[in-house]
Amino acid sequence: MSQKTISRRQFLRLSAFSSGALVLTACGGNLLQPAEPTAAPAETGSEPQTVASSGGNQGEVIVGDVLDHALTSDQWPGAFGFVTFKLHEGRYNGEPIYFIRTDSSEPAFAEENKLVFVPLLNAGRDAAASLYLLGGDQPPVLSASPGDEENFTSLFHLKNVTVNDDNVTLDSAEAIETAAAEGKASIEERNIFVNYPVVKWPGGELSVDTEKEAYLGTGQLLEAVDTEGMKVTFKLHECYPGSRYIVTDTSIAAMAPMMSIPASPPNATLMDTGAADEIWVFGNGIEGSGVMGFQPAIFDNQAGQPAWSPFWNHFTVTWADGADVRVLKSSAEIRELISSEDLELFNGTPDSHPTGFVVNCPVPVLAENTFAA
Repeated sequence: MSQKTISRRQFLRLSAFSSGALVLTACGGNLLQPAEPTAAPAETGSEPQTVASSGGNQGEVIVGDVLDHALTSDQWPGAFGFVTFKLHEGRYNGEPIYFIRTDSSEPAFAEENKLVFVPLLNAGRDAAASLYLLGGDQPPVLSASPGDEENFTSLFHLKNVTVNDDNVTLDSAEAIETAAAEGKASIEERNIFVNYPVVKWPGGELSVDTEKEAYLGTGQLLEAVDTEGMKVTFKLHECYPGSRYIVTDTSIAAMAPMMSIPASPPNATLMDTGAADEIWVFGNGIEGSGVMGFQPAIFDNQAGQPAWSPFWNHFTVTWADGADVRVLKSSAEIRELISSEDLELFNGTPDSHPTGFVVNCPVPVLAENTFAA
């Protein structure tokens, strides 16, 4: 789909002043009761990070690869916490590539690997890249990587590879597909789609926020990717209802450098296929920890519910002049105020409207909302 180009000046104005990004497709308000999380904390035995937390209730970890987390910290001025993930190594065109694991479309696989079960990922099959599992100690092979702005996505289709000729080297998608065509390997497609955001790749990696003051800052990582300790630490943001999330990639290439995350253009199709969930970001109103400097964003569904997805169908809302500005906490409130014209709705941002976009924001922790105006 075509995407409107947004200038850096426009984006920074939106991020610092009144505009926004994130919210809803034409789905109705499917307000489900919270489901039991399908993933539990991993028993890693790893030493905790040296980042100090604020203490108190730290919520419930729902992704098993989480090594440590805190909802807030007194070690930086920004209104966000941290979450440290176990790192996984793969191969892309023969070179190392590193990713984290957060979500799966298949319940048994999600439970086995302590991932969040997200049925909606099945609707993204046409956009998915391939992740080849070779078995044993061999690292998986990814068919897409950041930097390939036409094809990169963090949504992968799992495929088992059986090697029939030990003389072949299978360290790229092309090598695997060629070997399969020549009868030297066979490929079995599994009906499993996973969200495995890439954090370090040949020629690049996610940026570190050196100031740790703002939602975007200079990156979404708090420390450089640690390939020796096999861990990576993200900022952890608050969202209604009861979710703490990270930011990994976006479908709109024009915004990716400004957000310091990779572009994942194929994910734009997830809005049309139903693999994305709606989210609203505030472009004005109550000042707070949200991406635009106002209150936290609102998911249509809480993470772990059947209708939730880590892929945000990104909308912005702004308060109309004379409206009763206050903290909102649910999609029902959002829809009611849009209907009454107290809130104005923009697909994507005011500058990109009516062109929307997708941002990949997995939720590793559920926690009671603590934002106060």
